[in-house]
Amino acid sequence: MQVLARNLAQRVSRSQVISRYAYSTQRVKDIGQPTPASHPHLMAEGEVTPGIRIEEYIGRRKKLAELLPQNSLAIVSSAPMKMMTDVVPYTFRQEADYLYLTGCQQPGGVAVLSSEHGLCMFMPESTPNDIAWQGEVAGVDAASKVFKAEQAYSISKLPEILSDMIRSSSKVFHNDQTASQKYTNLDEFKKSASLGKVKSLSSFTHELRLIKSPAELKLMRESASIACQGLLKTMLHSKGYPDEGILAAKVEYECRIRGAQRMAFNPVVGGGSNASVIHYSRNDQRIKDGDLVLLDMGCELHGYVSDLTRTWPPCGKFSSLQEELYDLILETNKESIKLCKPGTTIRQLNTYSFIIDSGASEANLDRKRAAKAAADRKRAADKKKKDKKFNAAVKERKKNTLYEKTLRMLGIKK
Repeated sequence: MQVLARNLAQRVSRSQVISRYAYSTQRVKDIGQPTPASHPHLMAEGEVTPGIRIEEYIGRRKKLAELLPQNSLAIVSSAPMKMMTDVVPYTFRQEADYLYLTGCQQPGGVAVLSSEHGLCMFMPESTPNDIAWQGEVAGVDAASKVFKAEQAYSISKLPEILSDMIRSSSKVFHNDQTASQKYTNLDEFKKSASLGKVKSLSSFTHELRLIKSPAELKLMRESASIACQGLLKTMLHSKGYPDEGILAAKVEYECRIRGAQRMAFNPVVGGGSNASVIHYSRNDQRIKDGDLVLLDMGCELHGYVSDLTRTWPPCGKFSSLQEELYDLILETNKESIKLCKPGTTIRQLNTYSFIIDSGASEANLDRKRAAKAAADRKRAADKKKKDKKFNAAVKERKKNTLYEKTLRMLGIKK
């Protein structure tokens, strides 16, 4: 009995140590996405998604409701699950507006927002077979407790409840590019559409998403930092492996091991003339010696993406012409960055970059060529001077060596 009690005490003690220094030993309910309870290493208490707290999601919904006309309804559908084969899905990526407003990272749901009803979420129902194949998903309970929806229903209730909401609304806004048949096939929705009551929601949500919160800016900077580190590692790797496919795999690996969930888009790795294809994505060619390689890439970190492009010689050295063009573009880039401040529009920035590029190209090239020629002349003069000094030293050494050899032959000591 004493042995049993001692073993139990040891188990309790070990459990407390694990709980304190690693993860809780208590079973945490799985809702199909990370939570502070299931991922304490990734999320702080009060966060719905890593880095974004519930108060921020509620604030976003409140701002959207204030932008919408009175007595109107906003419908946002989650992204659908896309299948690679009959039973194998592609990696799921949530529809941006749905994620922005709810924090839910799973398929199968529809969110409805109005100033009258607040947030109403229709959540998918999972069968034992669904759970066996794809695991747990967030349901009605999670909609209320995690995402803080004022109303939450099973998706099977959507036709009845949403039809009533549409009927009593003067206008209906939805994302027409990602609309779901779960609601577009409803008679009330079709009727509203025929009467001109249905409008696009994108202009409202995109206006909100233009202004980033401090939490969002932090995630964007982290995403950019990961992409920068991944690109630098890939540049170092390229000399030994001048292959587009290998470099594409390398940059994804470097981003993923630093915490990115996925690439922001399929990386463009274009060697030589392939770099001139804007969305080149084959990435299946060897990079010829002497060619440059362009890498256009970015990564996604908890819904926030980065995007950067760099060009370099995998062999490690630019040709003279490549260096001239690179320096010209680099100077244009630096001048354009100076304009990246409040009040400057994207259109102005783009126009100015063309003005810098076209207006200064010949002058810059002439100036750089003149500077390079002067530097080459100086190097040549320095080399000539150095060679002259070296040759004199060699001649003197030979002379001394011959003198010493002669003395030895004659048996004369110095």
